[in-house]
Amino acid sequence: MRVLLILAAGLVLPAAALAAPLTVRIVDGSGKPVPDAVVTFYPAGTAARPAHGGGRYVVAQRNLQFQPFLSIVPVGADVSFPNYDPTKHHVYSFSPAKRFELKLFAKDQSRTVRFDKPGVVALGCNIHDQMSAFIIVTDSAWTGRTNAQGLVVFGDAPAAPGRLTVWQANLRAPGGMLQQQVPAGHRSLKIEARLRPQPAPMTMSDY
Repeated sequence: MRVLLILAAGLVLPAAALAAPLTVRIVDGSGKPVPDAVVTFYPAGTAARPAHGGGRYVVAQRNLQFQPFLSIVPVGADVSFPNYDPTKHHVYSFSPAKRFELKLFAKDQSRTVRFDKPGVVALGCNIHDQMSAFIIVTDSAWTGRTNAQGLVVFGDAPAAPGRLTVWQANLRAPGGMLQQQVPAGHRSLKIEARLRPQPAPMTMSDY
């Protein structure tokens, strides 16, 4: 039995040794940290791993806003859209990753949409033009959102080269996405992002 345990440990340790934390820092043109950027790591070869499914995902309509403004969901996720406003909403998206319309539904009603392709889904309301939000549908287990310091850390990322994508709502980049190669042996990267000014959201009190 002891020999079997030693052999089993020997099989586990090399796999664990292949993992190496990957730290990514996103900054703007002046070097300030960029929060709420979605960073996705695609390791090369067999190290790639699809995003995990499951969980409950909600984008609510409250105070004439989508809440949350930014969601990250895995491919195949069902997202519900409850309406908590005293007015009807008509939620839609024309994004290639998911085109849909949730026609007029009133307070305390909800609709659900399945997001079955990876990509960025921009949301709008056909009645309230100021309402906007984004759903990032990911097909990689290594997808995260930068914190107030502009940092995201993938603690269990494989020690392999690969590719990073960076999205942020105000990013100035072709297709709204930055791409960065991760060379072999590099486990800490800083990426500069050019941003547009962000307008202040409108609320019920503005009417």
